[in-house]
Amino acid sequence: MLETGVKNGTGGACVIERRPETERRKWSRLPLAIPVFVRSRDEKGREFLEFATALNISAGGMLVAVKRALALSAQVSLEIPSAPLATLAGLPRASRNMRAKMLRMSHTEGYHLLGLKFSRPLLNHRVTPTVRERKVVSGV
Repeated sequence: MLETGVKNGTGGACVIERRPETERRKWSRLPLAIPVFVRSRDEKGREFLEFATALNISAGGMLVAVKRALALSAQVSLEIPSAPLATLAGLPRASRNMRAKMLRMSHTEGYHLLGLKFSRPLLNHRVTPTVRERKVVSGV
């Protein structure tokens, strides 16, 4: 981390700004609070299912707050439940199931914060359209 001091115009206190030397993330994180079901094994190897909160999410992973501690490098199954009003709005009932691996764990005020990496990124990395997509577009 690089630390740079920035003085205010009155010659007063110095604000320390921390910047990573190199950004290692491939995707930007979105600071959202999303309810999620977490299924994994705790430190003693017992399987559990817990209703938790994702604190931020990106195409490559998420930060989740849970009550139970997990074993290092634990495999995690995540399910984002569908909105209860989706059926009333005529939308199909859907939920998102994902698999992830815990990369890190920290502790704060009775919770364990899990840094998770998805087994497959949520985004499609295809940059160029397929032949069929080009034909569909050119036919318009």
